[in-house]
Amino acid sequence: MAVNTYTSFEITISPEWVLAHKGDDELPVKRIIDRLQKDLAAEITTYTLASCEGYVSADEDSANTISCIRRIVESLYPDDKDFFTIGLSEKNLVPEEETKPVKKTRKKAAKPEAVPEETVPDKTPAPVIKETAESKIEKLIGMTDFKELVRECSAVAPLLKKYGTVGTFTSRCYLVSINDGCGLSTCLRLFAEFLEEKGLAKFTSGKKMTEVKLGPPAAETSTENPFAKALSCFGEHSTSRVVSIDISEWMGKTDDKEFRRFLRTVSGHDGGNIVFFRVPFVEKDILHSIHQSLNDLMFVRDLSVVPYSPEELDAFAERLLTESGFTMDEAAREVYRERITEEKNDGRFYGINTVGKVINEMIYTKQLSDARSGKDDTVIRAAEIEGLTEGSTSGLTGSEELAALVGMEDIQKKVEEIVAQIIAGKENSSLEVPCIHMRFVGNPGTGKTTVARIIGKILKEKGVLRNGSFFEYSGRDLCGRFVGQTAPKTAAICRDAYGSVLFIDEAYSLYRDEGYSTADYGREALDTLVAEMENHRSDFMVIMAGYPDEMEKLMHGNTGLASRMPYQIDFPNYSRTQLGDIFISMAQKSFTFDDAFRDAVKAYFDGLPDELMERKDFSNARFVRNLYERTWGKAVLRSQMAGEPCNSLTAEDFSLASSEKDFGSMNEKKTRAIGFI
Repeated sequence: MAVNTYTSFEITISPEWVLAHKGDDELPVKRIIDRLQKDLAAEITTYTLASCEGYVSADEDSANTISCIRRIVESLYPDDKDFFTIGLSEKNLVPEEETKPVKKTRKKAAKPEAVPEETVPDKTPAPVIKETAESKIEKLIGMTDFKELVRECSAVAPLLKKYGTVGTFTSRCYLVSINDGCGLSTCLRLFAEFLEEKGLAKFTSGKKMTEVKLGPPAAETSTENPFAKALSCFGEHSTSRVVSIDISEWMGKTDDKEFRRFLRTVSGHDGGNIVFFRVPFVEKDILHSIHQSLNDLMFVRDLSVVPYSPEELDAFAERLLTESGFTMDEAAREVYRERITEEKNDGRFYGINTVGKVINEMIYTKQLSDARSGKDDTVIRAAEIEGLTEGSTSGLTGSEELAALVGMEDIQKKVEEIVAQIIAGKENSSLEVPCIHMRFVGNPGTGKTTVARIIGKILKEKGVLRNGSFFEYSGRDLCGRFVGQTAPKTAAICRDAYGSVLFIDEAYSLYRDEGYSTADYGREALDTLVAEMENHRSDFMVIMAGYPDEMEKLMHGNTGLASRMPYQIDFPNYSRTQLGDIFISMAQKSFTFDDAFRDAVKAYFDGLPDELMERKDFSNARFVRNLYERTWGKAVLRSQMAGEPCNSLTAEDFSLASSEKDFGSMNEKKTRAIGFI
């Protein structure tokens, strides 16, 4: 029987390019597969959103096969360049029975009329293609430096083995600058597999990778050893593996004698460990400084992993969906992006880990919806994942939402004037492109955040902002914990908000006019923010908010900031009547109530003392919301005890809530004591 020769191939497509073609009638990878099957009779073994693998009968040489595949792909997208790569390898696949010796006495002579061999159906089993760690690494989203490292190692591996100099490679360590949630664990696991495949390392444990973190520098009186856990990886009985050591807490203390002693221990260990020192993503000069300290004792290679862009995170989400066999329509995609925005706003966003969590929630919520409705498909729709975000679902335009707010008549007029001016400047080429950043000045709970969110919606509806999403941070959220971390962190926050609104509450916390020290990164954050505001003056809107006095001080202390924020909106405190109206407007969205309830609410807010209303820290509508939530909490408890659904509020519910410690003393009039007591 003839030996069948196959050529296996792998096509890897740029995830960013795939994302740019999300509006096509057919997925690019599916279109490419169809043509390969038609023109080359290719068999496809697996495919994802941005790659496909398969094999063809190797009747021609490999170079010609590559050319054929390249011509097919390029003919489908003639206007695009360098959006894909092709990997290729030849395999001679012989059925197991063909390799066994056969006795000649049992062999029968072929009859003259035998059917020609080429017409006999080929029963050779299809080749089983095992994906290499190297190809998996190439398919990772982003990770430019890491991919370059793997290509470098792959190229030099044959020479290292030929001349017996693998030890020069394993003696090298790595300094990697990468934030949480950017895929370090995945990279290290695949790198360990890659090293074994290339014969550059042999690990003695089933677990090929481990991660540890150095504790902070201990006080002189402390008995804890911050290096103990890391040193256990290099002890006498330790197993060889890829070891990641987080040295973030020691970034500014790399010349400390204890840290240097730790480095000598690591550099002197010959147990076959491949060591990565990890720090957060920092500026290049800071990374270079750490490199110099490490390089005194060991052979170091730097890797810098740029935080994922919104587009890369979108591509990762699409890949996860495709691997699970699901897709989402455009409306669901907007829900996903809104959820990611909400995840970023609490300051605890973990990159692809958070994206994976959100995608899992979407798939589960969609399937729960299908189970209840009796449907069964794999397209995720916005209606099926309702409730996944906290966003408004009022159905009103931005202007209508603003008009519906209590006590916002003057602010509504001011916003309309500003929006009209911004649009006029955009549409009139003879006018300078307007800088659209703003200052919101007022006490807590006066509606600054709500109005900022609505302005983003209005400007998207008017075509001024591309996305109109809303990113909310406090001033200190822009600061890093370590030297060199603040500027990249602030820049990444701004990059997320391009085409949207970046709302910075308590912005004055970034400015210190007295007692400034190099340990306070607020000024560095402000400098980076000002540069971003200038470079993207019409591409996104920065709104800074805070108390009147502190905001005035901030603007006087940074003239560059003040000149880039031409618009200011003042938010006055609410009156007693307006506070009561806000409470009623909240209640009537979800509950019914009678006149007795309405009268109890009015009497309470009318009785709020002047001392409370005039206090700088009085939280206005925030105070109202807290009281409202306490009220419906009482109603829920009442309904549960009665075994009834909770759909109404009573005067008693309000009385119980408003009499609690946080609210009960608010409307007690202070009286002047008489006499000595």
